[in-house]
Amino acid sequence: MASIAAQVVLHPVTSQSLRVLNTTLGRDKLYRGLQYFARFFAWLLLSRGYKIQAARWDALKSHLALGRKLLRLGKFMENAQAALRALVAPGETGERITLIGRQLGYFGYLFLDNIAWANNIKFYNLLPSTTQKLNKRVMQFWFTGIVFSIAHGLLKAGRLANEVKKLQGQTWAEKSAEAERDLRLHDLQVAREAVRYQFIIDVLDVWIPATNIGLVNLNDGVLGIFGFITSLLALRQQWLAAAGKK
Repeated sequence: MASIAAQVVLHPVTSQSLRVLNTTLGRDKLYRGLQYFARFFAWLLLSRGYKIQAARWDALKSHLALGRKLLRLGKFMENAQAALRALVAPGETGERITLIGRQLGYFGYLFLDNIAWANNIKFYNLLPSTTQKLNKRVMQFWFTGIVFSIAHGLLKAGRLANEVKKLQGQTWAEKSAEAERDLRLHDLQVAREAVRYQFIIDVLDVWIPATNIGLVNLNDGVLGIFGFITSLLALRQQWLAAAGKK
């Protein structure tokens, strides 16, 4: 029995899980997945008339959401730095503009989210009308950031596709030049996969703030599934990063 317990505790999967959960981002994505699953499951139970059980899962969703706000305290400064770096970095104008827009959108979202957290824990009390306006503004900034991220992904995907097509149409007599081309093609394909991956996350996530600000009207079941899927996708990225893979 002790041998089995030792194998479980010392298993490589357990060690890698601990490496993921040892990072703030890894814990956030795990909690986010649980939060959106709870949102979906609470909707499912409520739609079938199980009000007491639904209230339990709804409470879990709310507390996980509040806990995640604590993990994001001060994170808006990362987006401010990224926006400034994008401002002076070389590159395609359209990609730079959309990247800056994405970072500024997330900056506003996370900055106001910190204020919302302080209000939620009663550290600073806002009027109910002000709280409602604040929460809507948080969602508007989140929506703006995702839209710019989608636009950035489309522009970058188009540029990478053109570069791949251009390289594939070239031939070199020297083996060293051909090997260099193949290496460059591999790097471009990796970059394209990363862009596609983030695009999928953005296209699913965008419906959450879009619903909260009234642009569309999706129920909690659909939004819960979307959020759960994107959380798993983001958690997978952290898992691969912990394993030293890309």
